[in-house]
Amino acid sequence: MSTAPKDELEGTEQPFVSHLVELRDRLVKALIAIGIAFGALCFWPGPGALYDLLALPLVSQLPEGSKLIATNPISPFLVPLKVTLMGGFMLALPIVLYQVWAFVAPGLYSHEKRLVLPLVVSSTLLFVGGVAFCYFFVFGKVFAFIQGFAPKSIAAAPDIEAYLGFVLTMFIAFGAAFEVPIAVVVLARLNVVSIQKLKEWRGYFIVIAFIIAAIITPPDVVSQLSLAIPMCLLYEVGIWAAHLFIRHTQAPAEGGGESAEQDSSKSA
Repeated sequence: MSTAPKDELEGTEQPFVSHLVELRDRLVKALIAIGIAFGALCFWPGPGALYDLLALPLVSQLPEGSKLIATNPISPFLVPLKVTLMGGFMLALPIVLYQVWAFVAPGLYSHEKRLVLPLVVSSTLLFVGGVAFCYFFVFGKVFAFIQGFAPKSIAAAPDIEAYLGFVLTMFIAFGAAFEVPIAVVVLARLNVVSIQKLKEWRGYFIVIAFIIAAIITPPDVVSQLSLAIPMCLLYEVGIWAAHLFIRHTQAPAEGGGESAEQDSSKSA
């Protein structure tokens, strides 16, 4: 006689209130990690030094002796603190993601855990890689192009708050763009789109990537190509990674359904 496979999660259900308590505890731990990282960065290298580091790609392209300005009286105090908080979040991001993982892991099957943990780690590395690529490569090219294009009669004096807003927008844009492989893998693994369809839609994605780059980035060719080309390359990486994830994260019923049916019929 055939027997139904035992559910791994049977007997692990918890009351709704206990889930809320655990969620609260995880959030508190994540906030404490961010607070500790923020405090450490305030102590060294300090908010002022962090903002100087963030502004370095722009300042290095300005005429000698030029500086950023503050049009709001409290901007010299608040803006560096915002930068430090952003740095603290990035520094504590592994702990924050671990708390997310620890909260959802008990409700996942073993084959699902093999999918989630690599995705959490890889999505973190890709986001940080996108931010680093934007800071170390894109900013220098963009600011050099803008300063070279500007008339000689204009003295550039960017506002520190406007610069911070621009930087955050670019960081989020490039960090999200570098998550393309994660989106491709998830869509393929959930059977929303087949890998064959993803390959067929390659041309459409290239067009979409250039449209997104033209909308998000400043109106210069360098920054647009710097966003669109990595997106296209990462789309190909996502298709390749989807093969591996689907192969190694199949549920027992998906990977051996036919053989299980044959064994049950023989035993009957």
